[in-house]
Amino acid sequence: MRNLMLIVMISTVFGASMAYAEPKAAIALYGEPALTRKFQNFPYANINAPKTGTIIFGVMGTFDTLNPYSVRGIAAQGIAPPMGLVIQSLMVRSADEPFSLYASIAETIDVSEDLETVTFKLDPRAHFSDGHPLTADDVLFSWGLLKEKGKPNLRGFYNKVTAAEASDATTITFKLSESRDRELPMILALMPVLPRHATDAEHFEETTLKAPIGSGPYLVSEVKAGESISYRRDPQFWGASLPVFRGMYNAETFRYDYYRDANSLFEAFKGGLYDVRSEDNPTRWVTGYDFPRMIEGRAVKDPVTVRTPKGMAGLVFNTRRPVFSDVRTREALSYLFDFEWINPVLFEGVYKRTGSYFEGSELASTGIPASSGERALLAPYPDAVRTDVMEGQWHPPISDGSGRDRANARKALDLLKAAGWSLNKSVMTDAHGTPLAFEILVVSRVQERLALNYSETLQRLGIKMNVRLVDDVQYWQRVSGFDFDMIQFTWGASPSPGNEQYNRWGTRSKVRQGSLNYAGASSPAIDAAIDAMLAAPSRDAWLDAVHALDRVLISGFYVVPLFHAPEQWIVRNSSVKRPDKTPLFGFVPEALWREE
Repeated sequence: MRNLMLIVMISTVFGASMAYAEPKAAIALYGEPALTRKFQNFPYANINAPKTGTIIFGVMGTFDTLNPYSVRGIAAQGIAPPMGLVIQSLMVRSADEPFSLYASIAETIDVSEDLETVTFKLDPRAHFSDGHPLTADDVLFSWGLLKEKGKPNLRGFYNKVTAAEASDATTITFKLSESRDRELPMILALMPVLPRHATDAEHFEETTLKAPIGSGPYLVSEVKAGESISYRRDPQFWGASLPVFRGMYNAETFRYDYYRDANSLFEAFKGGLYDVRSEDNPTRWVTGYDFPRMIEGRAVKDPVTVRTPKGMAGLVFNTRRPVFSDVRTREALSYLFDFEWINPVLFEGVYKRTGSYFEGSELASTGIPASSGERALLAPYPDAVRTDVMEGQWHPPISDGSGRDRANARKALDLLKAAGWSLNKSVMTDAHGTPLAFEILVVSRVQERLALNYSETLQRLGIKMNVRLVDDVQYWQRVSGFDFDMIQFTWGASPSPGNEQYNRWGTRSKVRQGSLNYAGASSPAIDAAIDAMLAAPSRDAWLDAVHALDRVLISGFYVVPLFHAPEQWIVRNSSVKRPDKTPLFGFVPEALWREE
């Protein structure tokens, strides 16, 4: 999931020209990258880390394909960026800078002054794990294949390129569309490179357990379908001496072990069956780590600070369903979620309320009135943003913490009445006597517990919410096809929102299966705000567009806003180490090493 959240914007958006007098080995949002051309390693890497041992990650769920770019199936973790054990992109992103990419497969990037072309010069040393040279022909092949048969977001990105050509074995030029999409050169720099000679283009969209050939530092060494996947270091990895890889990828073997449910995943860690886990249960984080391995110091809790926007976590309304077609109904249901009671009772009081789609950053529109630039951008859409949202006065409903807040219940009833609902014999119905009833699809016991609590609150107003717990495979099959009424989901946020917002909220993504537009949002104002983000001539204009998008989404009440953790909750075996410096984006698994 981190890869989708880390798409970046280019420096022209912020007033500094992205075009160079000569090709460069790095590209940044603010003028120049933080690291000079002669840097030796990322500041969060340990170049003295031992290159040995096995590090095992525990994962909940399953997998049925080793192709991370096909719409079909659930791909095994680790293959593609950001971990990038097997498949690498043209350039590598720094986890310690908001918007910087550094040379990898492409040793230089050159963007024309008019933003019409971007040219990459490949490192002539680059080759795939089978020894086959990596050339511009492979880059051209990857672009063509992914724009036709890749995941929906990739198709959208790469179809913005009008033409591409390889002038020689190490040089490829992309001609960009006339949309002036200033993010596109960076997206192309993050494009994965697949081997033409070892990729079955005809059957690319089908699931497969055949080990992929890549140019990354590891090989797929063992696959147990749906259970585990192991990666062994490639002794012939061409890029081991590059600065972006020094001190990274330190384990001799990385392995991902899969578990069907959260309880078995936790019990496996207690038993020492894997090394690193990311905790998402606050009660367990606070009270559950008192087993012998922790007490004896053989495992440690390692909370990690993240300095990026928190994104939006919420109970998502599928507005394609008639029951949620009226925004007043959706707002009413948000009044019935009692965070002030739920947080201490269910979650040890560790969470903070989420209000913005870019929570905890300057990108959030909450608490500040719209600027003149925002108002001008939204002027053609007078009904898109409510007055209290426009003036920065809106916030998620606050209760008295009793679990039975009558004031919020009255506000919800008033909104439901305005939307055509009425309470008849303890059942909320519409004018035709149809009950207000829907189903929430959950995939874990943690989600189920929250949903059951919310369901009890709704029942007091005659609203029926059925809670259905399904396994991971069924859940994602239904979610990707928008076959649900409500789900719990989190859209992560990077410091540089851009093209990925089309896949979450754009009008076209509403009908495109596999997109992240689970809410079914479709609004000219949303499209205009995203367009403005990508075409902004200055940083202020870009920030206005991000704020405008946030305000439109808030006004649409597409979710019941939930909450976020103040940090990443990481637990690891004490023999698995991470660098002292924590980068901007928090935990970086590829920087770990093992000390026996």
